[in-house]
Amino acid sequence: MTNQELTATLHYDTVTEVLKKHNIIVDAAEVHGILCGMLAGGMNIDDQEWIEALADVIHQGEVIPPEAQSLIEKMFDRICQELIEADFALTLCLPHDSTPINERGSAFVNWVQGFLLGFALHQNDLTACSPETKEALEDFSDIVKLDEEMEASEESERALFEVLEYVRIGAMLCFNELGKSIIDSKHESPSVH
Repeated sequence: MTNQELTATLHYDTVTEVLKKHNIIVDAAEVHGILCGMLAGGMNIDDQEWIEALADVIHQGEVIPPEAQSLIEKMFDRICQELIEADFALTLCLPHDSTPINERGSAFVNWVQGFLLGFALHQNDLTACSPETKEALEDFSDIVKLDEEMEASEESERALFEVLEYVRIGAMLCFNELGKSIIDSKHESPSVH
């Protein structure tokens, strides 16, 4: 599968449609946020139990159907790749820019809510976090409380873009500070003698 085909496969609308088809109660943005939060909170990249934890959260503990699980695994792999790249490559899974601003804003809030949930599954001690990470997480908590309608204007578009970018950078900051790379994961794996 080419990178362009993978991007189309992992588009917000495509993933959300598959999730709904299988009666999964969240959208693609929230799933993406949960996965990013789990990784940013310190889950090992090579942890194989994440799909069960995700199923508990998004599908009431039931097994995620193969079609949806396959998409989610591809999303997870893409997130891992983006988080470990040096060029701040993380792309949030959100509706296309041509989608009405309030729908994009709602999906964005779902992403942030998912991030906080995923983060909390793997990180409950913030004492070692830098002040910047603590501030970002506090700001994320404030963002999930937003429920105001936005007017379709250049000013609203600019404001949404700035908050999206802040959250994207904040998520990467959390991963860079608390997340585990492939190298970290290998060092923590027990050795066989």
